[in-house]
Amino acid sequence: MSVSESITMEENGSKGRYLYRADGHEAEMTFSRVGTSQIIIDHTGVPDAFRGQGVGVALVTRAVEDARAKGIRIRPLCPFANAQFRRHPEWADVLAR
Repeated sequence: MSVSESITMEENGSKGRYLYRADGHEAEMTFSRVGTSQIIIDHTGVPDAFRGQGVGVALVTRAVEDARAKGIRIRPLCPFANAQFRRHPEWADVLAR
């Protein structure tokens, strides 16, 4: 199973996170909901065991895919997620301005 296929999403009220777990390690990207039309990505944490494997990008990509499917926008306050949005202009359709 690929990294992207192994990512899960958890939500609890206005807070949530995308998770990737493998070999006893966990990477996460946390977000907060702003009403029904926007999420704020506020943190991405990838342990050293996953560095260089594209796990962080896969977490942001999954959020982008979900945002498109739900018709919502993303405000990437997390520096990593913000950098990924700058590197991926094709994600502009879900970027909150």
